[in-house]
This record gives sequence, structure tokens and C-alpha cells, in this order.
Amino acid sequence: MSMDMQQYFDTRGIKGKVQSCIAADTAQALLQFCEQEPEFAQAVEQSGKTFQQCLDFVADGVGKSLSDVRAFGKAAAFYFPGARIDFRMVIDLIGDADAPAKAAPVKPALSVSFDSLLDF
Repeated sequence: MSMDMQQYFDTRGIKGKVQSCIAADTAQALLQFCEQEPEFAQAVEQSGKTFQQCLDFVADGVGKSLSDVRAFGKAAAFYFPGARIDFRMVIDLIGDADAPAKAAPVKPALSVSFDSLLDF
């Protein structure tokens, strides 16, 4: 990446009430998307669009509320039309949210051989 993404997603000087409210979290989400997908980062670099324009797009048509998922999804689609995000929430009742996620045990697949059924 030739573009300094931290500088590109700088939230200082953002104009607009809604835009100012969503700027920091949206910038953080988009930075993570750029780290996850080099193709997305390339789309941002080559878009010729500003972060302010992205926030204006996201804020367009907002009524009294806007969820993070909706904001981040619109922001991603602004740079990469057709992009969508998946959102996952997990409740942490014991305070170890920073611990690595525990994967559910994987059950081995059931395998049946027809040859073994025909064995005389």
C-alpha cells in the first residue's frame, strides 16, 4: 500500500453532525477492513474519494439513529460497491473478552464405506 491509511482516515476536520459522530468508529472499521483485504485497501487508494465524502454518503438519509453495522456496511460499499460485512456479537460474562476465542470442538465427520457393507 502506498497510501498512509491512518492519515487518509484522519477524523480531524470532519464536517457535519452525523459525520462527526460516526467518524472515529467508521475510520477504525475501515482500517481493519483494509488490513483484512488488500483488494479493499487498493479500492480505497484508487477511489479518488475523500473520507469526508464517504461519511457524507453514510450519513445521507439517516433519521434519528444509525447502527454501527449499517454505517460500516455503507462505508465499505462506498469504496467497493457490492461489498458487505458480517457482524458477530458475543457476550462476555466473566471479563475475558481479550482472550483468544475458544473454538467449538469439531466433531469428526461420519464416514461410511459401501464396500464395508458389502463385505461377505
